[in-house]
Amino acid sequence: MQVSSTSFRVRVLQLNPTKSRYDDSVISIGTPSVPTLPSNVDFISSPANPFVKHCLKLRQSSSYRHSHSSVIVVGTNPIREITNFQELVEGKPTTVDCLLVLDGVEVPKGLSYSSMRIVRVSSTVMKKVSGVQSIDSIEAVALMRIPTSFCNLNDNQKEANVHNLFTSPRRILVLDGIQDPGNLGALLRSAIAFGWDGVFMLPGCCDPFNDKALRAARGASFQIPIVAGNWAHLESLKKEKKMKMLAAHPESDQGPKSSSPLSRELAKALMDKHLCLIMGSEGNGLSEESKQASELITIPMAGNFESLNVSVAGGIFLFMLQSRNQTLV
Repeated sequence: MQVSSTSFRVRVLQLNPTKSRYDDSVISIGTPSVPTLPSNVDFISSPANPFVKHCLKLRQSSSYRHSHSSVIVVGTNPIREITNFQELVEGKPTTVDCLLVLDGVEVPKGLSYSSMRIVRVSSTVMKKVSGVQSIDSIEAVALMRIPTSFCNLNDNQKEANVHNLFTSPRRILVLDGIQDPGNLGALLRSAIAFGWDGVFMLPGCCDPFNDKALRAARGASFQIPIVAGNWAHLESLKKEKKMKMLAAHPESDQGPKSSSPLSRELAKALMDKHLCLIMGSEGNGLSEESKQASELITIPMAGNFESLNVSVAGGIFLFMLQSRNQTLV
């Protein structure tokens, strides 16, 4: 974010000798690339505050949040899931840079770390930052760093780089143009629930750190390796790790290439193989590259429906195609 020294200003007003609040008096603080809160500020009342505007842009703009490597996580439960995973599973300190807590509400249990910056905000600011008009269930919003388990490969990077991004790629979920953030977040959560090892996003997918995707994922975006790349990267991974390519295909869409029905017998036959499962977009389905490169599998359905929602279908495939070290009922 480019801000001139003449236009970037911080509003501060001392309303209480024991509490610092942003409001109407103006103090210039130079030309930082990111608005920062003075250390003595522990309450923000105005949605016009530069730091609030920064948080709003993090929530609304994919390019802005990735350029700053920061993301807004809304809600106590997703924040707690992420911090618990980082502390207990990864053994790393929490990546919460700042916790915004609704004024008059106690800091949620388990989210009060000595190293965590906690700032109280008015209900108007909470609505602005969270994007939720009814904040009855929103007690906190966290400004967090995008995890190092996320990698966005560009076309100029060597294909070999993708090999080291998944530590044990027995089961990789591949998303082919998934644009609905709710569906993408739900697929990430299902991948975690059924023990898959990572997610590869082909071009055309929405940002996994979109606020709606984060809400649906409930912390899963921080708990599983996610790689965004192209078909060259995926082909490199397939060859290096000898992965079998499967693609979910609607039973009603009978093209020139035949498909196999998903069954317990098929799942058991694939249990010891390394798999990539491709899920296509909601509107357009699988890309031609996915169809040509994969064995097509379908979910047999008794009802007269063309297809299932992609997150529902994905949950079924992810459950049925778990590897041997996961429980298959």
